[in-house]
Amino acid sequence: MTGVNKRERSAALPHGVQGAADSNFACTLRGFSRLFPGRRYGGGALSIYLHGEPVVDVWTGYSDRRGTQYWSADTGAMVFSVTKGMASTVIHRLADRGLIDYDTPVAEYWPEFGVKGKAAITVRELMQHRAGLSHLNGCTKAQLLDHQVMEERVAAAPVNKLLFGHQAYHALTYGWLMSGLGRAVTGKGMRDLIREELAEPLDTDGLHLGRPPANAPTRAAQILAPQGALANPVFNFVAPRVAALGVSGMFGSMYFPGMKSVVQGDTPFLDAEIPAANGVATARSLAKMYGAIANGGRIEGKQFLSEERVAALTGRASYWPDRNIFVPLSFNLGYHSLPVPPGVMPGFGHAGLAGSVGWADPSTGLAFGFVHNRLLTRMVLDQATFAGLGVLIRRDAARARRRGYQTVPDLGAPFYSVSREVAG
Repeated sequence: MTGVNKRERSAALPHGVQGAADSNFACTLRGFSRLFPGRRYGGGALSIYLHGEPVVDVWTGYSDRRGTQYWSADTGAMVFSVTKGMASTVIHRLADRGLIDYDTPVAEYWPEFGVKGKAAITVRELMQHRAGLSHLNGCTKAQLLDHQVMEERVAAAPVNKLLFGHQAYHALTYGWLMSGLGRAVTGKGMRDLIREELAEPLDTDGLHLGRPPANAPTRAAQILAPQGALANPVFNFVAPRVAALGVSGMFGSMYFPGMKSVVQGDTPFLDAEIPAANGVATARSLAKMYGAIANGGRIEGKQFLSEERVAALTGRASYWPDRNIFVPLSFNLGYHSLPVPPGVMPGFGHAGLAGSVGWADPSTGLAFGFVHNRLLTRMVLDQATFAGLGVLIRRDAARARRRGYQTVPDLGAPFYSVSREVAG
C-alpha cells in the first residue's frame, strides 16, 4: 500500500515530531520523541526502510546548542564512526565493478602501502580491522586534519605486532586506509567518492564527508558537547606518553593533542576529510543506503549493489572481545554486528560515538538510520540508545509485515551537485 495522506501522517506523530510515518510504528515514534525532551537535549532524526520502501521519516528537536533552530528535513549530524559504514560501502561499489578484490594484497593497488611488514596485508584484513594499524603513532592535530598527510602516514606505518591478525578497532586510521585504497584505484578522494558512489546513485543530498558546502541543501547540526577550554596539565603531560605505548588500546588509536578542541565552537573537525569519523548524514540517507543492502542491493528499481556482493556482507558472529575496545563487534567487510546479547539486534551496520547508527537486517528486509547531535551530555546512555530503538523498530516492523503498511513520501532534498569553492 502506498500514498499516506497528510491527515494520517499527522495523526501518527507525537507532539513536536515532524515528518511522516506508517501507523504501525507508533511505539517506535513514542520512544524516539522521548529522547529529546527539551532544548538542552538537542535534536535528531529517524528513518526506517522495509523491503526497500520508506515507512518512517521523522525528526524533532533543535540543531543548535542554544535551542533556537529547529531540526529540519535536511539537517544532518556528524555521525562519527557511522562514517566507516559509508566509506566501506564505497569500497563495495568499487569491488562490484571489478576494481578491487577483497583477498588481494592492498599493496597491489597502493604500492606505497607495501612497506614495513605490510606487503601481504589484504583488503579483507583491512576491512576486518585486523591489519594492526590502529594507532595514530603520535600524529599532531595539524597532520590529522590533513587527509593526504594521513593517507601517507598510514601507508608508511609499521605493523603493530601485538594487534596484527586480531580484531583491533581502527578508530580513526580505518578511514584513511579506505580513502588511500579508493584513491589508488580511482584517483579520487573519499569526499568525492561518497558523493559519486553513494549520494548520487541513491538520489539523496544527505551524505557528505565533512561539512556540507554552502550551496548544499544539507546543513550540519551543531554538536552539543562541553565547550570549556580549561587545560589539564597533568593529562596533557601523561596522555601522549600513554598513547605512544603499543598496548594503549583504544586510547592510542584516538588520542592526539587538541582532540577536544576540534569538536568545540564551529567544529574544526568538520573542515577536514576523516573518513572514519566526520561524515555528515541525514537519517534518511543512511536508511536508504542500508535499505538497499537489506533488500538484495536494490532500491527504487535500481541495483545499488549486486546481490552476490550483498550476500557476502553478512559475516560469522564472533564472541571474542576486540583488542582495542574489549567488546565483541564481529567486523566483516567494514560493518559490524552485535553478537552480545544474542538476538537483540540482528543484522549489521555501523554505530558511532554517542549512538548514531545505520543498520541493515537482510534476513527481514529491515533497515534504519538514526542520527542526533548530542555528545558527552548528561544523557550518559546515549551510546546505547540505538540498541533500545532497534528493539522497538523490530517489533513494529513485524507488526507492519503482518498487517500491511503504507510508504511515506521522500521528504528530503534529492542529490545536488555541490560546489566546494565556497565552504559552508
